[in-house]
Amino acid sequence: MRIDIITLFPEMCEAVLSESIIGRARKSGAVEIVCHQLRDFAFDKHRRVDDAPYGGGMGMLMMAEPIALCFESICEELGTRPHFVYMSPKGRVINQQVVREMSQTYENVCILCGHYEGVDQRVLDTLVDEELSIGDYVLTGGELPAVVFADALCRMLPGVLSSDECFELESHYGGLLEYPQYTRPEVWRGETVPSVLMSGHHANIEKWRREQAICETARLRPDMLESANLTDKEKVFLKGIMAEDNTSSDT
Repeated sequence: MRIDIITLFPEMCEAVLSESIIGRARKSGAVEIVCHQLRDFAFDKHRRVDDAPYGGGMGMLMMAEPIALCFESICEELGTRPHFVYMSPKGRVINQQVVREMSQTYENVCILCGHYEGVDQRVLDTLVDEELSIGDYVLTGGELPAVVFADALCRMLPGVLSSDECFELESHYGGLLEYPQYTRPEVWRGETVPSVLMSGHHANIEKWRREQAICETARLRPDMLESANLTDKEKVFLKGIMAEDNTSSDT
């Protein structure tokens, strides 16, 4: 997959996406990320890409033409049209299902980072395929959301993580939160590792982990349980822990 990011601050995006797992994946060729300076597509010597909004109001708005020229340049370089995403607090909130679907659907994704008071609506109407958000709050620019989305997207790609199990067993991938995990020492400040994890009995360990994932989801994100893929036995287990919670709250 190739990810193109259109931004006023390419160095900001590069600083994050050149480090750790994503940085190594870029070096190995598992993913390609290209950050584009929008000001390179401005018209005047000041490299201006914003102007005052029609009708008045606070702040400045990013102009349509530099964005269009940058996107068209990317399309020409790729020889195809990438899926064009605008990071916006008005967009569909990203979750693991969205990330998984997009990683499996598109070979090329272009991300537009807004700034100031946003972008000319005509860009959204004629060029952008969808708007995405990382949460119901407003940031000073689209760079941080773009980096978050790119990171989540990259780690779903083959060759980025050491194995598929790295993401298939963690929070949100299978509709449940991840189970608790422990490392050495066995006893830390009087707190001990659950004995089942020390047993070496892999079937029991997997059963415990699955049950703990259900417990964690019921405790922290009960809304996720409505769409979780549970067996009949797991549904009975869930009813049991929910009943225990109700009894505890009553007392």
